[in-house]
Amino acid sequence: MRIQSFREFWPYYVGEHRSPACRGLHYVGTSLMLTVVTLALTSGDPRWFLLAPVVGYGPAWIGHFGIEQNRPATFKYPLWSLLADLKMYSLALRGRMAAEVTRLYGSPNPAADAPLRVRP
Repeated sequence: MRIQSFREFWPYYVGEHRSPACRGLHYVGTSLMLTVVTLALTSGDPRWFLLAPVVGYGPAWIGHFGIEQNRPATFKYPLWSLLADLKMYSLALRGRMAAEVTRLYGSPNPAADAPLRVRP
C-alpha cells in the first residue's frame, strides 16, 4: 500500500531513522549538501551541484545500510524523503528531533527498544 500524504509519510520516515547514529549521519550529509549548494551559488560554478547528491546521500545511505539495515525512503518517495530530511534537520537544529521521535515512538532511541510501535 502506497503512502498518500506527507502527514502519513512523516511517521514512516521517522521510523526509518530510529537510531540517533543514523540521524546523525543524515545531519552530516545535509550539512555537506547545503555547503556544496552554497558553494555552487556563490562561486557561480554549477559543477558544484553535481557533488551535492553524493555528499548528501553518501552519509545517509551509510546510516541506512550499515546502522538501520533498511532501504532509504528516497528510493520509493524521493520528494517526500527530501522534505522530511529537511524537516528532521530543522528539528535537530532546534533541539526538538528527540522529542519528535519520542512523540511518535515512545523513546528518543527506539532502535534500542523493542517492539517498535507507532503511537496514534
